[in-house]
Amino acid sequence: MCQAKQSGALNTQPFMVYNDVEMNAGKLPDLKAWFADYVAAFKTGKADFDRNIILKEEHTKRVCQEIRFIGENLGMEGNDLLLAEVMALFHDIGRFEQYARYRTFVDRISVDHAEFGVGILLRKHVLDELAEDERELILRAILYHNRRDLPEDETDTCLHFSRMLRDADKLDIWNVLADYYRNDRDEDSVLVQNFPDTPGISEAIYRELAGGRLANYADVRNLNDYKLLQAGWIYDINFTPSFRRIYERGYLETIRAALPQSDQVNEIFTAAQSYLKDRIQSPL
Repeated sequence: MCQAKQSGALNTQPFMVYNDVEMNAGKLPDLKAWFADYVAAFKTGKADFDRNIILKEEHTKRVCQEIRFIGENLGMEGNDLLLAEVMALFHDIGRFEQYARYRTFVDRISVDHAEFGVGILLRKHVLDELAEDERELILRAILYHNRRDLPEDETDTCLHFSRMLRDADKLDIWNVLADYYRNDRDEDSVLVQNFPDTPGISEAIYRELAGGRLANYADVRNLNDYKLLQAGWIYDINFTPSFRRIYERGYLETIRAALPQSDQVNEIFTAAQSYLKDRIQSPL
């Protein structure tokens, strides 16, 4: 069985099948209460600072709702849904101290917020009351949620939950960004990571997305690239319920409307929309 090392690192032993992992429903309210108290401690009463803490707090609540929606539509129930919700509850726990320390949510200039969050959960013994296997499953899914690719040597159990968490996270990030783009806000530069609003798009971004592939964050050079990167997340969505939500909410259309007109941009969105429609019609 898996066991978290006291150093804060995770071992690499396989998980048990998730149907054998039993999450006590009574533990979830306690974990939610811990989360609320933890986040409250970061609020200073200063509007500019607290606005970004609340941004991630509210994001977390909605990701919990999204992951339950996905799970329920996949026919999951009971313990499995509880485990998924705990993963969502703590997936961004590293964001609060990250912002308090560095005044940014940009991992490349601060810390990897997923690894940072796992360390916080271990140091504060937040999950100690859970069974060993469920604790390890939760931590591993959190660790992977922001990676470009999932590890190929993981168990089907861990990959299933990780994909659910990644879908749920993207659904709400799109939700927040869509609102930002629709309302043409300029005060929330934290959402667009201060990329310069310069003309054109990077050739590497165009090449990957026009080919129906996930783009690389390292290739982003300006705000247009960053918006296109977000559109390209469609190629990292895993479940039909998620694709349906993307379609119903018009996320791709909203991002497209926030970009300049060009043949390259049109080509990228034609490919993305075609992929989305194909996946909506696929089996779960």
